Amino acid sequence: MKYFQHSLLAVMLLIVSGIASAEVVKKTSSGICHPPESSYYERTHDFKPFDSVEACVTSGGRLPKTLAQNQSTQPTEASSTSYARSAFGHGWDDADGDCLNSRAEALIATSSTTVRFATDKECRVVTGRWISPFTGKVIQNSSEIDIDHVVPLKWAWKRGAEDWSQAKRERFANDMVNLWPVELSFSKDQYRIGKALLL
Repeated sequence: MKYFQHSLLAVMLLIVSGIASAEVVKKTSSGICHPPESSYYERTHDFKPFDSVEACVTSGGRLPKTLAQNQSTQPTEASSTSYARSAFGHGWDDADGDCLNSRAEALIATSSTTVRFATDKECRVVTGRWISPFTGKVIQNSSEIDIDHVVPLKWAWKRGAEDWSQAKRERFANDMVNLWPVELSFSKDQYRIGKALLL
């Protein structure tokens, strides 16, 4: 179990670092903020990194002239659409069409015993054997399991997923590498503390 926890956290850190590194805004010594869409982005090697264009500009930076002109004819980032869960699809997806959605797939993959389904015709997992990564509690009823995202969807949205295609967001929300069965009754504060302790 401990190996599983550490492996999962290693994957989580890789995902997070991959998303974050794609988001870096480069501020040059002359005060120009180069986001990834800047034509000088790849050529800029000596820079101070920022998480967003807003943070770079707030620090006294400015956009390259061509980007500044383009932005003046488009809505500002502040007026862009806010996060909504539906931007990542409506519920769990069954991408391979085998009647098992990504929640069921995650439950099957992480159960230490063979799972049982509601009926022969249904594809809903009802029982199995899962161990809470935070409390060590053994859970056998799938209704007591919540499938959480290792990299939260709202976090990803604020760091670039807003610009992804709908299909890419839906794949991300249903990616097995990013799904983590946790105790349904586990509070959000306990969850955050538990994640920190596992690191």
